[in-house]
Amino acid sequence: MPSSRISAVRFVALATFLATGAAAAPKVLPKPGQPTKAGKPGTFEVVGDSGVSAMQLFLGTDNRVYIVDKTENNPSKVGNPEHPAWATEYDINTNKIRSMDVVTNSFCAGGAVTWGGLTASSQDGNDGPYHSVDGGKAIRLLDPCDDKKCNWRETFMSTRRWYPTLENLEDGSLIIIGGNQWGGFVNSAGQNNPTYEFFPSRGDPVGLNILTTTLPANLYPLTWLLPSGNLFIQSNWKTEVFDYKTNKEYLLDDIPHAVRTYPASGGTVMLPLTPKNNYTATIMFCGGSDLQPDQWTETWAIAAYPADSTCVKMSPDVSGEWENDDSLPEGRTLGSMILLPTGEIFMANGANLGVAGYGNVSWAVGQSYADQPIYKPIIYNPDAPAGSRWSRDGLSDSTVARMYHSGATILPDGSVFVSGSNPNADYNVGTNVKYPTEYRVERFYPLYYSKRRPEPVGLLSQLSYGGAYFNVTLSSEDLGGSASNIAKAKVVIIRPGFSTHALNMGQRYIELDSAYTGNEDNSGILHVSQLPPNPAVFPPGPALVFVVVDGVPSVGQTIMVGSGKIETQPTEPVASLPQSHLAVQNSPGGSNSSGSSNSNSNSATRSGLNLALSGITGLVLVVLFA
Repeated sequence: MPSSRISAVRFVALATFLATGAAAAPKVLPKPGQPTKAGKPGTFEVVGDSGVSAMQLFLGTDNRVYIVDKTENNPSKVGNPEHPAWATEYDINTNKIRSMDVVTNSFCAGGAVTWGGLTASSQDGNDGPYHSVDGGKAIRLLDPCDDKKCNWRETFMSTRRWYPTLENLEDGSLIIIGGNQWGGFVNSAGQNNPTYEFFPSRGDPVGLNILTTTLPANLYPLTWLLPSGNLFIQSNWKTEVFDYKTNKEYLLDDIPHAVRTYPASGGTVMLPLTPKNNYTATIMFCGGSDLQPDQWTETWAIAAYPADSTCVKMSPDVSGEWENDDSLPEGRTLGSMILLPTGEIFMANGANLGVAGYGNVSWAVGQSYADQPIYKPIIYNPDAPAGSRWSRDGLSDSTVARMYHSGATILPDGSVFVSGSNPNADYNVGTNVKYPTEYRVERFYPLYYSKRRPEPVGLLSQLSYGGAYFNVTLSSEDLGGSASNIAKAKVVIIRPGFSTHALNMGQRYIELDSAYTGNEDNSGILHVSQLPPNPAVFPPGPALVFVVVDGVPSVGQTIMVGSGKIETQPTEPVASLPQSHLAVQNSPGGSNSSGSSNSNSNSATRSGLNLALSGITGLVLVVLFA
């Protein structure tokens, strides 16, 4: 974004999904029931108005999505004296909003979701054009609620950060990486912030070399915690594994084909962690732009430059080599990649030409640095054979251009919440505006949406790292009238993360190990392990749990992973699962069929994994830095 924009605001938002403090003992969750909303599978539906443009959004409770914008002249008003709002609470059941007051400007923040409840100090500063305060060092905290009584509060960081990345760590704390001090289309040496720090604070920021060598396209450095306990960082063309405990960086091969970091803004996702893949982290990057460092200038028509279509992936704990995957059917920048409960990845939003950003230059499309919006969604199946992993079968187009400053998140009913798009310096609408400030909220309904959902009994409100397995009962109706379908059932946990700028920071998916028993009445029991005794596989904090039967997920419910404190997580040995078994049943021809099969688990293999790190859980924190 141009440096002439409204002054930067670093935004750290803390959102606590459960009660502050230590979590209560696990309880059995109620039966989840069926979705309360009808939706046509494979389609988008415009369901409401966001009130403010959705530059940032995240799921706060099972019923609320929180939306945060930059300071601008949104029609929604709040405060005393009254001024334009730049945050709302969106009720996904009624599609109604509540305007919320955020004191400081939350422009281009980073964010994370973790646990806790921290007191916040007051913010001093001068009023901006809409009664905003410079948020260059602001940390914004929120305890999400369903009673309309929660509000944003603020504290401070030690240094200014615009476009930083946040990642959840094993103890529930957060690492805050990179950014710059005052914004701009791309970064520059004079305002670069090539450091990292922690929340809660562990002291002064520490230098990170990869951020000094990857200018100018190194904002929102793409970062994931690996099961090894190290961080995988991808910035501009360079890639590394970073041991943040010893401050050592280990360079890997450059990413091939294209830049994926902002403002190239390729789609990114960590593929599902499963027993089948031994909980090996594989990170995939799709789209972006192949611009070289000297091409990131505003002196030529970037908005007409084709976006990249390639997809590449790496499993950094196994190999430092890149692997080509199936390419997208068209080049795409600003695409959001959302993990579905089935283990597939839904991709929507973005454009075929240009990059992220806006400005008043002659070649901009209005003010947009991107053009030709992509209305067609697409779904990636990581288990499909190479050459057939991307599919649009049964999917209809959106009717809304989702350009710069748009986002998406999974919802508990398995639909996808999509909103935002505002490649403009301020509120800008009208028939002559090609890409206006967008307030329409859509829901996308995956192909499973209208099918009868499993209604599992026995899921727990809190899960540990290792320990005793638990049993989940599925009825004959849940299993489609055949106990053999229990072999196609799994329990998965998804952390939706914090959506902004084609990123979902902290988004992660894990399938729990399980075995099964099929009963003569065609009901069944899943015997489900706790999480692996290594919190780096799936950091602690709130998440959604689903039971998926033959590709159809239950309605998700919020649970807590870990102890509910920022601390070294307790871990326990993994209890052995019983052998999977289907009861003897009479076939229609009178012959008997019976037998047992291996469980979904790979316990013997995984017991040899190097689970070196003790578990740590943390806050429900949404941290936004701009």
